[in-house]
This record gives sequence, C-alpha cells and structure tokens, in this order.
Amino acid sequence: MVEIGKLNKLRVVKRVDFGIYLDGEDFGEILLPRRYVPENCEIDDIIEVFVYFDSEDRIIATTEKPYAMVGQFALLKVISVNSVGAFIDWGLPKDLLVPFREQKQKMEEGKSYVVFIYLDKSKRIVASSKLDKFLDTMPINFQEGQEVELLVCCQTDIGYKAIINGCHGGILYKNEVFQILEKGQQIKGFIKKVRDDKKIDLCLHKPGYEKVGDLSERIIDTLKKRDGFISVGDKSSPKIIYDMFGVSKKTYKKAIGVLYKKRLITFEDNGIKLQKKRDI
Repeated sequence: MVEIGKLNKLRVVKRVDFGIYLDGEDFGEILLPRRYVPENCEIDDIIEVFVYFDSEDRIIATTEKPYAMVGQFALLKVISVNSVGAFIDWGLPKDLLVPFREQKQKMEEGKSYVVFIYLDKSKRIVASSKLDKFLDTMPINFQEGQEVELLVCCQTDIGYKAIINGCHGGILYKNEVFQILEKGQQIKGFIKKVRDDKKIDLCLHKPGYEKVGDLSERIIDTLKKRDGFISVGDKSSPKIIYDMFGVSKKTYKKAIGVLYKKRLITFEDNGIKLQKKRDI
C-alpha cells in the first residue's frame, strides 16, 4: 500500500517525455518528473521515492527526501505566513502548511518551531506545533537507565521538554543539565524514572551506580596525568565537575566516595589527591 508523506518503493510502469510513471496501486499511476529519474532507468525497475502532493494538489513522487516525514517531529523554519496559516520549509519545492488552528502560538516568519507532520482528515500533509496531542501517553516498558533518543522541544520553568524515540514526552530537569541545550537539538539521553502518573523523567547520563566504576577509573587516570592532584572535590560547583568529567555533582561524589573508601585518594581543602603507591 502506497503511503502518502513517506518513502515508498514503487515499480516503473511507463516512460514519457516529461518523466516516468510509477505503480501507485490504489492511487493509480504516479508521476516521477524527469529531473528525478535515475540514469538507465527501465520499465519494471523498483525506485524508492517520496510521495506527496504538488502545488496543484496532484499526487507526485520525488527522489528528494524532506527534512521530516509524516509521523515525525522536527524543527522547521517558517518561510511565510498568509491568511490560511504558516508555511514551513521541509526540504521540498512545496512548503508545508501549519494551519492557524494547529499553532500552539502564533508563528512568525523567519523563526523555527518543533512540529509534528501528519495527514489531516482530507489526507493533506500538514504540520502542527500542538505537540502534546500527538505524543503517546501510554509509556512502553521503559527501564531505568535505558538509553533513548531525545528531541529537545522547549525550555520551561523546571527544565526542558523532550520527545523520546519520536513518540513519548519527557522532562529533563534544569538542575540536572549542565550543558547548553537548543530547541530542536537531537541528543542521546536516559530514562531516569517512569512516574506513577505515567510521566517520564529523563537525564543525560546513566543514573545510579552503574557508571560509578567507569567514572572512578577516569578520575584516577586524570589524577595520574596531573601529578596526583586535581582541584575538583566534593565541595566544587556542579559546573566545574561537569566541565571536567561530564557528570552531575551527585554522581561525582559517589565516585570519589568509593575511591576514598578504597584508600586510593585523600580529600584536600581544595580538591582530591592520589594516594602514593596505589592503583585502581
């Protein structure tokens, strides 16, 4: 079945002066304009194409790929605004419409917004910035510490809203983020907790003690490279700790606590010191 707004592998059925026609099954023959036709293309060849509607609302195919397809979230830029809505650049000749009713806030030309691309009731490809209604509200069996793909949506008073694996929503709390995050940024993250209300807490580093061992080794290696001392202790700021080791202060304190109990380090007034004649 041919899917509008997605990639399809279709069979060549006819060649004409202005392109070739592909077998669109229930949609009939679909034109692939000549400028997109691969060299040495023959009847019955299978070609991967993106199927959508052109500026005259005719079904058409292209070998170009948009920045995002139906069923996906993406950060896209508004090219123009008129009486029916905002038009955003999604990488194809025909810009994508975001109707006014689908704008969470009034969109402005030149600005970029995270949107969801979908087929409306009339099967037109459109986009919406009202993201919540397109998110899956029933979390799959996420496990604590599970690595996931995140798309940063926006910043709030408590942190950053992010889309998990292209379908669920979650929160990165600002007191646990020690790097600059941008709207539309794609980044790896981890499931911190699935709460009783089904909401999902996220973090940028694997939670718990699982990574403490690796961090402990890195701390020892860093101490060895710096003559046995670093000015990063349990009282250092979260930013200083993150800049050096890329972890939260809580995780860092766990790691140096382990090293102290093993008598591999000592605490100094302004940092930690490697014990002599010891190795991890």
